[in-house]
Amino acid sequence: MDSTVSLDILPGTVDLLLLKTLSWGPRHGYGVSQWIRQETNGRLGLEDAALYQALHRLERQEVVTSEWGLSDQNRRARFYQLTDKGRRRLTEELSQWHAYAAAVGSLLSATPCGGGEG
Repeated sequence: MDSTVSLDILPGTVDLLLLKTLSWGPRHGYGVSQWIRQETNGRLGLEDAALYQALHRLERQEVVTSEWGLSDQNRRARFYQLTDKGRRRLTEELSQWHAYAAAVGSLLSATPCGGGEG
């Protein structure tokens, strides 16, 4: 696949992507967005509205906390970080994601075995 192709983020994966991004340490919203773009070679990106809606939802669920600080450009920014509850949730969701990806990969790699429909 061409690395310049943008991909839609699959429903249900936004929280996992944000939790994984924040597992590397506190980041402000723009930093979260940039890290996701950088680590996926520009193939994945979140619209600002979706990003901040998800961060606020995670904060209400107490898996993320936030506090005000200064960005690298000395601008006031809200920095988000994982809570212990967030780290546990990340571990659970990663396990589920890997199991799901393995199941889909197994299905997509299947070869016809004769006698089946299709």
